Amino acid sequence: MRSADALLGAAAARLAGAGVESARLDARPLLAHVLGLAPGAVSRFDRLVVRREAREPLAYLTGRKGFWSHEFAVGPGVLVPRPETETLIEEAFRLFPDRQTPLRLLDLGTGSGCLLLTLLHAFPNATGTGVEQSEAAFAFARTNRAALGLDDRATLLAAAWQEPALGRFDLVVSNPPYIPVAALDGLAPELHYEPRQALDGGADWLDAFRDLSIRLGAWLVPGGHVPVEIGIGQGGAGSALRGAEGRRSRGLRPGLAGAPLYVVERLGGGL
Repeated sequence: MRSADALLGAAAARLAGAGVESARLDARPLLAHVLGLAPGAVSRFDRLVVRREAREPLAYLTGRKGFWSHEFAVGPGVLVPRPETETLIEEAFRLFPDRQTPLRLLDLGTGSGCLLLTLLHAFPNATGTGVEQSEAAFAFARTNRAALGLDDRATLLAAAWQEPALGRFDLVVSNPPYIPVAALDGLAPELHYEPRQALDGGADWLDAFRDLSIRLGAWLVPGGHVPVEIGIGQGGAGSALRGAEGRRSRGLRPGLAGAPLYVVERLGGGL
């Protein structure tokens, strides 16, 4: 049997040849993943390297992705959690510095559940609802909810935003699709494996933001907040989100690695 160093070296060379920039860094977790599955570890490793050469996301191959201080189960059909989305967690902590606050949380397009479940873990008196219309993503959210022991505080709804009567919330978070449809084909190869509906923002990338704005009045309590992830240079989200009287924008805020988010606040009156 070849040594671990030899396996890593050969795999890193193959991945580098396929255009994977972090070739050796990607090869290490793949090898660690299969070593716990012996016998047959070498052949399993080779199959994973072949899939990574084809630019399938590393997180799909290991079945795990770190987000904040937790590991989340992921795989085909669910958006891979990304470090820039942790900006929304930072913003929630800024908006609600008292971690004992009994918040009511809503996560729209919850995917793996990384936002909702991380926030519920951080706010032990909070309850929350995650809405997800993809069956594949919903299954991962349920798995992650159970793994973090949050079945009693996290409600998951298999539905589109438009369908359920969700109630009123102190904090609404979302990482909506915000990539213009014309730009999808030019994305990194890994993104072509991830669910298109989690990326496609429509012709002007604002479809989800307009839809969100229509419904904010039914979801937010007075003084509630809505931080949402947007892309670099997409400050125009404010025009879609500000909406009706009684709601104000707190504008753009920089987050991790300069990743922006947009924050909307409901004032004391009705919307």
